[in-house]
Amino acid sequence: MHIEEFRNYCIAKKGVTEEFPFDEKTLVFKVMGKMFALSGLERIPAQVNLKCDPERSATLREEYDGTITGAFHMSKLHWNSVILQEVPPQLITELIDHSYDLVVSKMTKKLRTELENL
Repeated sequence: MHIEEFRNYCIAKKGVTEEFPFDEKTLVFKVMGKMFALSGLERIPAQVNLKCDPERSATLREEYDGTITGAFHMSKLHWNSVILQEVPPQLITELIDHSYDLVVSKMTKKLRTELENL
């Protein structure tokens, strides 16, 4: 998957915005103001950070050693870095969905209701 495909998949999800809150080269995707994905646009090869359940993170890191790792500058328990072109596209979309769903599941009932009504 290329970074453009990653962006298009993320931005198409309900309630998602994109912004550059840290600097002009780190693109962040948020659902209802909560971060679920980010990418350093100058990283070569293209790499993204996605939230992940800790148990699943451990399994993915073992299975994709060196391709899926603990996310730099983030909680390595809850965030993975994924090299986009070294992981099957279907897995990447699954991991984006998983990250999005994890963030939505932790929202207040009010925010979840707002999201449902968009």
